[in-house]
Amino acid sequence: MVEDYFYQSCFRAPIPEIADAARYLDAAVSAHLSGHRALAIELLKLADMPAIREWTESIWGRGSAYIKVRTVEQVAAQAPIVRVVSRMPNAAEKQALLLRDGFHCRFCGIPVIRAETRKRIAAQYPDALPWGKKNNLQHAGFQAMWAQYDHILPHAKGGDNSIGNMVITCAPCNFGRMQYTLDETALLDPREREPIRSLWDGLERFR
Repeated sequence: MVEDYFYQSCFRAPIPEIADAARYLDAAVSAHLSGHRALAIELLKLADMPAIREWTESIWGRGSAYIKVRTVEQVAAQAPIVRVVSRMPNAAEKQALLLRDGFHCRFCGIPVIRAETRKRIAAQYPDALPWGKKNNLQHAGFQAMWAQYDHILPHAKGGDNSIGNMVITCAPCNFGRMQYTLDETALLDPREREPIRSLWDGLERFR
């Protein structure tokens, strides 16, 4: 290791606008369920904040100032990495992970929303919830809070697909870490902290 690294819980602390966006989105779902479409549209648009996009891009963007990858010395006698078959968790495993982790990123703690839920909302409100092919054409709030199923020990480093090796994260924390280990990115193991518990339901009540 060339320099000392300070271990931290996440790459960059969440900005206040993310909590604001979560409140707007929660209120938008309540408005939708009450039949107030115009209010739901207004609230969805309010959650699409440039400041949130900047936060997301600062983490997963090329040349991020918040991510420093270091070389970790490997033990010479360590056995070669044996990779298991890469796969995503099945529906039951995803549900178990979401219930265990409370619909919050285990690294930075922000609320998360499943892609399936986002798609249901976008089908009803396509103009208020844009989701283009390019990052800058996607709703900033939903993009930052996009739920991921992340391997703590990456698959590329021999990590398995067990529930114990997986946590719920937001997209910036997941894509920011890429294929690197916690040690390589100087991140504390989130499994050693209790998951955040709140009334946030990941907007799952949207129907």
